[in-house]
Amino acid sequence: MWYRRIPRIIVGMTTAVRRRPDWLVPAGLLALAAIPVIAGAFRVGTIAGGAAVTPDNARFHDMPVPVVVHIVGATLYSILGAFQFHPGLRRRRPRWHRLSGRVLVPAGLAVALSGLWMTLFYPLPASDNTFTNVQRLVVGAVMAGGIVAGFLAIRRRDVRTHRAWMTRAYALAMGAGTQAFTHGFYTAFAGPPDADARAWCMFAGWFINILVAELSIKRRLI
Repeated sequence: MWYRRIPRIIVGMTTAVRRRPDWLVPAGLLALAAIPVIAGAFRVGTIAGGAAVTPDNARFHDMPVPVVVHIVGATLYSILGAFQFHPGLRRRRPRWHRLSGRVLVPAGLAVALSGLWMTLFYPLPASDNTFTNVQRLVVGAVMAGGIVAGFLAIRRRDVRTHRAWMTRAYALAMGAGTQAFTHGFYTAFAGPPDADARAWCMFAGWFINILVAELSIKRRLI
């Protein structure tokens, strides 16, 4: 009879409710990653397609390799990295977690190191200022150091430290996604930002991400 299915239906619904929160964080991270991923794909397309050179993109056309490495690495790191924050997936597929990590470490280092290279050797565009570049240098160095620290931690089987440093590194890498919102809010209320306002919008994006990361680490939400 149909009513005999009720216990199974209830069990299925309960299981779904329990599992659903596990996907909330990865889904949110993927949505956040979509912004820089789409922008990066557009940038690579303009470089490959020979788009008109302007003062804003001349540095990318003159030396395209660093920015292509940065975009490809960031795309891989942001998308694949989002699934590392699914606790059920880590538990049920530990081998997948480890194999993904072996891809994410070099991808993340490529993002951080190429970002540092571009900051040091690309000419500073009119839309940026020294404060922006200082932030990029600090973020790139901390991100690279965090990935190395997380890798060394898991080598000595210190899972808690590994997760903490990898979370910090990923939060910094995802700054571009949050910065799209901080720039958007500023533009909506005050108009297009100048170099100073843009620097503070970027600071706000990184600050928000690292604050959320630290709260997650402290409360053991990862």
